[in-house]
Amino acid sequence: MPSLTYRDKVAVLDLGDDENRFSPTVLEEINTHLDTAVADGAHGLVTTASGKFYTNGLDLDWLGANSDRAKWYVSEVQGLLARVLALPIPTVAALPGHAFGAGAMLALAHDFRVMRADRGYFCLPEVDIRIPFTKGMAAIIQAKLTPQSAVASMTTGRRFGGTDALTYGIVDATAAQGAEVDAAVDILAPLAGKDQGTLGAIKNTMFAGAIAALGES
Repeated sequence: MPSLTYRDKVAVLDLGDDENRFSPTVLEEINTHLDTAVADGAHGLVTTASGKFYTNGLDLDWLGANSDRAKWYVSEVQGLLARVLALPIPTVAALPGHAFGAGAMLALAHDFRVMRADRGYFCLPEVDIRIPFTKGMAAIIQAKLTPQSAVASMTTGRRFGGTDALTYGIVDATAAQGAEVDAAVDILAPLAGKDQGTLGAIKNTMFAGAIAALGES
């Protein structure tokens, strides 16, 4: 389950050591930890994981057993994506392994991304599992990637390794195994002390279209 620790004044949110899928309970815990980081005045946020997955995204088992709540569930996931997109502190996703589907979208919602160089994939498999992107999910991807990278990732189901993802501008840096969080903290170091109100307003303006689309049911 998600846990929150600190490196000096940088909040480090570990999503867990399994597939870290977004069950309703996990979504609630992530939001609680985000509340804490913002309230504590953290100088930045790093999200990461302890196992071979960053996160595999949607909890399809829960969704299959609760199909009558699908609309509510997708709204909750999109709410998290919108929240991270506009979080009023600098953010970095440190990917130690696979980021698939909505998990990859969570990584994109951050300001920056660091990915393990030698193992793990960033992948948007929706075209292969026959799940079309919602308008909001498409919007957040297209807000963060170039048109070339968006087409390459959204329409092919391609699995990008760390070096490949860096070439396509999906991630900002790669790191050796175990060094992903250190690299993320290094990115945040010169960004300490940004005013939350100002930074939050800037992000809300920058990504107004994606945030609005994610808010649609």
